[in-house]
Amino acid sequence: MLLAGCVDHNWETNDITDVMPDLEFDLVDENGQDVSAEDYIGKPTFVFFGFTHCPDVCPTTLAKLSAAIKQLDESRRDDVQVLFVSVDPGRDTPQIMKQYTQAFGPQFIGLTGQRKKIDAVTNRYRVTYEYGERDDQGHYNVTHSSSVFAFNREGEARFMASDFDTIDSILGDLKYLLKHG
Repeated sequence: MLLAGCVDHNWETNDITDVMPDLEFDLVDENGQDVSAEDYIGKPTFVFFGFTHCPDVCPTTLAKLSAAIKQLDESRRDDVQVLFVSVDPGRDTPQIMKQYTQAFGPQFIGLTGQRKKIDAVTNRYRVTYEYGERDDQGHYNVTHSSSVFAFNREGEARFMASDFDTIDSILGDLKYLLKHG
């Protein structure tokens, strides 16, 4: 009888509840401070892996998340956080991360760290990345996943957005997460 009121939620994006692990990492934030996942518990959290020199996937994905957040009631916008984890720590210093994330809104926080710590996080969430060849000027590209992982206030994985998900789909799932998780 008690279970009659329980309804599983059908996410508009991809349900990763009980498929992906809880939020866990030890990195450096855009202010140069050592941080861990525990520092971000309490708010629904998006996690996206990329790099600041990315020509397309990163700015497009972060702009999509920013657009979804801006559609929330103003009073709810600060109840969400977006952790942008750099997979290019050689170029993405905390200062560069901070300058980059500020363009998307106050909810965006850049994270970086030693390659070993970044690899621990990317391995945890099955995210791949690979460095391209350096050109004559030393520039290189980094191929990486475009998935965005969403965690509830307790740091439990809930949904994953991809390139194919619309702002409206992300917004719908975010609103549900804000209300129920």
